[in-house]
This record gives sequence, structure tokens and C-alpha cells, in this order.
Amino acid sequence: MFTESAALYDAIFGERHDAVANAERLRALIGQHARTRDATLLDVACGTGAYLVPFRRHYAVEGVDLDAAMLAVARRKLPGVQLHEADMVDFALGRQFGTVVCLGSSIGYARTLPGLRRTVANLARHAVDGGVVLVEPWFTPEVWEPGRLSADLLDRPDLKIARVLVSSANATVSILDIHYLVATPNGVERFEERHEMGLFTHDEYLAAFRGAGLDVVHDTGGPLGRGLYLGVRREGW
Repeated sequence: MFTESAALYDAIFGERHDAVANAERLRALIGQHARTRDATLLDVACGTGAYLVPFRRHYAVEGVDLDAAMLAVARRKLPGVQLHEADMVDFALGRQFGTVVCLGSSIGYARTLPGLRRTVANLARHAVDGGVVLVEPWFTPEVWEPGRLSADLLDRPDLKIARVLVSSANATVSILDIHYLVATPNGVERFEERHEMGLFTHDEYLAAFRGAGLDVVHDTGGPLGRGLYLGVRREGW
């Protein structure tokens, strides 16, 4: 997915999102709802480790991601932290955590409604009784805009990145065709990526959480303004 752009990810998104401030807000929210004192945290779809770095100040952390290139970046930031290359739908670590998070709208990569249900159930299986499962959703079907164009420009003395995104949809799957033009002192590179992410309704998120044994609440804010779903694992589930 991010094979070619992984090395550029932090440069593109790091200045837009304050991971430290966001992590502190999320930690406060987790603390309000957790029914356990377990101070372990698993970041699923952790990417380059942007959230693991600040979370590490307060939790014993681990990460999971499917993209080896993203994990390579994360490992340079987080020596000594266990980072697992696996799919969020069916990874199995054989242990549980006080908090399990899936941020940055990565849940959209579950792609289908059965995939969403399996993923949320898997997150819940990796949480202790009373532990928190926190998911930042992707867009819902009613707000997705097929045909929308967007462009970003990163302008640094030694790095120029033009990123053009064309959106479309196939039924309940959003499609993002992303075109990159990258200039460094060594030359200019062009490449493309396609991302396909499921468009799930609010009710489908709630049902997936409840079906996984989680008492769920919905927060309309979140780091990206797309909301948050917070579930607490019921005892004995």
C-alpha cells in the first residue's frame, strides 16, 4: 500500500497532525473509560510509529502493521519495541493489552463489512477485560465524495513533494488514486499508489463493536475530525 511512499509519510503528514497533542487527548479519553489499570497498549495499523512514540511515555507499547516499509521506518524510531508485521483482520499475538488502538482511519482497510466485523472482534480479543478498544473511523458512505480532487505540496529546501489525489468509489468501497512527484538533490521520481477502503455506516460500526463484546460510545471529534468509537471489553466475554 505505502511501499513507495513510506519513507515520505512523516514528511507529508507530520506537520499537519500533532501526534503528541493528539496522543495526550486520547490518553485522557482512555482513562475516563478504562476499567483496568493495565498500562499496556497495542497500536494496530501503527504505520511509521507516529503515535507509538508519545504513547511510549505512558504505556508499555507494541505495534502491528501489514506494510513492511512502514514498519522499517517505525523500527528506526522505536528501538526495543516489538513491532509485528501482520494483517489487522487476523493477527494473533497470544496475549492481551489494557488498550488497543487503531487510528488514522486505518480501519477502512478492512474494506468489507465482514472484514470490519472480523477486525473489531480481533481487536477486542487482544484487550483484557475492562480494557479499551479505540478506533478512528474512515468516512461514512453519505459523506464520501467520488470525483473529488485534492492536492498537497511539501516545499522544503532539499525535498519537494507534489501529491495529487483522485477519489472514486465502487459500491461501498472508496478508491483513492494517489500520484506523487518527488524531487530531491538526486533527481525527480514519479510513482502512483491505489488505496481501497471500506465505507461503513455509523450503525455498522456500533454493531461491530457490540457484536465483539464491547460496550461502545461514540465521540464526534477525534484527531482527524471523523469521530472515534471507544469500546470497553465486557468481563467474561
